Amino acid sequence: MMFHRKLGLMPVALGASMLAGCVSFGGKPPERLLSLNAAQKVAPGTLRSASAGASITVADPEAPKMLDTVRVPVITSPTSVAYVTKVQWADTPRHLFQKLLGETIAATSNRIVLDPGQYSADAGQRLMGELVDFGVDEASNSAIVTYDAMLTGPGGTAIAKQRFTASAPIGGKIDASSVGAPLNAAANKVAADVAAWLATSGR
Repeated sequence: MMFHRKLGLMPVALGASMLAGCVSFGGKPPERLLSLNAAQKVAPGTLRSASAGASITVADPEAPKMLDTVRVPVITSPTSVAYVTKVQWADTPRHLFQKLLGETIAATSNRIVLDPGQYSADAGQRLMGELVDFGVDEASNSAIVTYDAMLTGPGGTAIAKQRFTASAPIGGKIDASSVGAPLNAAANKVAADVAAWLATSGR
């Protein structure tokens, strides 16, 4: 079993691993496309209204290059990363997580949640951040999601900042069929924690 591994700043090299696949940079389509599904959703027909400035805009989080890709990374050591083969995200994880976060906040509060493209409609609060982890840790055989959240006011002044992280075990070997559900579970846990934090921050 072979995969491409990055070691610090060294060139990509071939090596053996316990991972169940190989990295491929060719044009062959993946066998699976992954997405995120919100555990808590806004009910159809829900109508909300709020005074000016009471909305919150959820921005796409920043992400390191390792995560700003449709591939699923696996941390094999502190200086080594591989990618699960035969599977890709349907969109970049940071954009999928932004959608999940917005849906979760809207479903668990009475706030009007806007996408970045709607920001000019109401200069309320803005949730920004960085997706620090969004992949698999080989040592613990688990999916890990870490998000650094920053809440700002209408003028862009920081109100609060906090890191949120969650993990979910992967049952069995790490491969295309086993990583999707744990990553979705960890992402939903982080989104729920962020929504709860927002309920007590800057209101």
